[in-house]
Amino acid sequence: MHMIDLLFGCRHKHLSFPRSVKPRAWKPEQRRASGAPAGTYVVCLDCGQEFEYDWQQMRMLTARERRARDHARAAIEVPSTPSA
Repeated sequence: MHMIDLLFGCRHKHLSFPRSVKPRAWKPEQRRASGAPAGTYVVCLDCGQEFEYDWQQMRMLTARERRARDHARAAIEVPSTPSA
């Protein structure tokens, strides 16, 4: 491990090829070992951290993009209360 990595952490320069994992039909909430939802991801070959990957944009998702997507999904999944 380089001294820079010890001081500042991994820079995630060496990444795997994107992999796609589809959730099973009976387990739509399937998650990988990292806790991230099943989908397309890349792995840092130096430290092993997983990052979500967008095939359309051909890049990793930023933290801001992941939060916005998760917020939009949560808004859709909130059941509406019936009016009396």
